[in-house]
Parts: sequence; C-alpha cells; structure tokens
Amino acid sequence: MLEYKKDGLKATAALMPTLLLMAVFTFWPIFRTLISAFMEGYNTNMTFIEFFQRLGSTTNLSLRWFSDIFVVQDGLFLKSLRNTFEMALISVPISIIVSLFIAVALNGIKRGQGVLQTIFFLPYVTNSIALGMVFSFIFSSNYGLINAIIETFGGDSQAWIFRITSTGAQPTRASILFVLMVYTVWESLAFKIIVFLSGLQSIDKQYYQAAQIDGASRWTVFKRITVPLLSPMILYITITSMIGAFKAYNNIIAIFGHNKFGPTSSPDEFITVVGFIYKYLPLHNNTNYLSLVSAGSLILFAIIMLVTLLQFYIGKKRVHY
Repeated sequence: MLEYKKDGLKATAALMPTLLLMAVFTFWPIFRTLISAFMEGYNTNMTFIEFFQRLGSTTNLSLRWFSDIFVVQDGLFLKSLRNTFEMALISVPISIIVSLFIAVALNGIKRGQGVLQTIFFLPYVTNSIALGMVFSFIFSSNYGLINAIIETFGGDSQAWIFRITSTGAQPTRASILFVLMVYTVWESLAFKIIVFLSGLQSIDKQYYQAAQIDGASRWTVFKRITVPLLSPMILYITITSMIGAFKAYNNIIAIFGHNKFGPTSSPDEFITVVGFIYKYLPLHNNTNYLSLVSAGSLILFAIIMLVTLLQFYIGKKRVHY
C-alpha cells in the first residue's frame, strides 16, 4: 500500500507540469469559449471578479447567439456548414479507399518497400501551405501544368481555379471543388497509408496461406480477410479523418491565398466552419462577433461529437477485434 502511494505521488508530480499547461492553455480557453457563447455582454477585458459575478446571474445568460449566427451576412455560417459537410463526405471516403489499396499494393512489394514508404510519407511532413501553392501552380488557369498537358494533346485550357486572363473564361464550382478534393485527398494519403500498412504487416500470414490453399481469388482474400482484420484501423482512420475534414481550413487557404475562401469573383464561395470562425475572430473587440464565433465553435464541436458517436455505434456491428 505504501509503495502504491509512493507511485501515485511520483505519477502526480510527473503529470503536474503538463496538467498545469493544459489548464492554462486548453481547459481555461475552452471554458471561456463556452461561457462567451451563452453570456450577454461578454468582454475579454473582464476581471475574474466581474466574470464570475456576471456568471452567477442567470439574467446574463442567453441562447440568442446560436440563432443569430445563422443570419449573419446572409446566412454565411449555414453556407460554411454546407461546404464543410460536402468536402468531408467527398474527400474522406475517397482518401480511405485509395490509401487502403495503395497500402495493400505496397505490402505486396518486397524490394524497395522502404523507399516507397518514405516517398508516400513525404507530404505528411511537408508544409501544407507550400503544397497548396504547388497545386495552385499546377492547376493554374493561365500557365499551369495541367492546362499545358491538355493543350499538348489538342485540347483547350480550362479555368480550374481562377479566370483565364486571355479569354475571360470563369471557373465553375465543380472545377474548383475538383482541385480542392484532389489536393485534400493527396495530402491526407500519407498518414493513412502508413497506418494501414502497419496493420497489414501485423496480420497473421496463416490466414492468407489458408485462403491460397482453398484457391480464393485476390478480391475474395481482400474482402473476406484483409478488410475485416483491418476494420479497427479503418474505424480509427474514418473517425480521425472526419474530425480533420470538419476542421478544414489550411487546404482552402493554401489554394486561394491568405484569408480567401474562393475565387476573386466570389471570395467566400468555399468557406468552411473553421474559416468562418477565423474570418470573424479578428473582430474580437466587438462583443457580438466574439460570442458569435464562440457559438460557431460549439456548434462545430457538437457536430463532430455526434458524427464520432455515430461512427462508434456503426463500428460495434462492423468492427472485428
């Protein structure tokens, strides 16, 4: 018992610096965000005494910011929600399927596997803004590599992201979304491939040997052995990918530039929920905007929590441990 108490004191002493840092930089900001979303007249310049005095009065609490956020700037927040869901529902399934097939292909390679793993992992350790600039150049409407290839084969240049200066052609929503999804999927493949590859290498080879003896096809082996035994990792990747997709921001900024969420003609066309929050956060001196972005943050948190719980519920029936 004495040894247990000593271990507990040592563990507490070891964890205390981290807990203090988290309390100051994580828990306290979350608490203030929660309060600012419900408190009338919230101000960042409040002292602790004023803050808790106002917190103790129910007359200072309100839900109006959760309704006002849907009408600010002609429903921009609702548009950001729609964009976020659209991008998440497109990019996450595609990236999971592509990364799974690439991992299976890599697992079947004996020579040069380490080199290929390094190549596929490079986007994960590369700055996302730099990668976005590269994709913006590749899909440039006026001098991009993709249009150069199209013209080489006799086709016409396409307005992928911005207007073509020579013809005045404007990009469509479908073309911009296509570029965004190509970049988002490509950037997210690295981590998923490594996770799936580690899972594949941990599967007992006896399962595949038994299937080989039975004469099972590669598709049958993949569907009946690989996918079920990888289901815990598929669930993990799906959850983390959905959370990351709902927090999408860097990929939009990387393509369109600083504080832009669409082409010049419609700068907020592809704004996301996090983009909406960053758009209004600099106006924090205005109490209304601070409360609005706090309400938006909580709505995003609730959506992510509901999606995660739904995935866990589905995973109970589909995941095999």
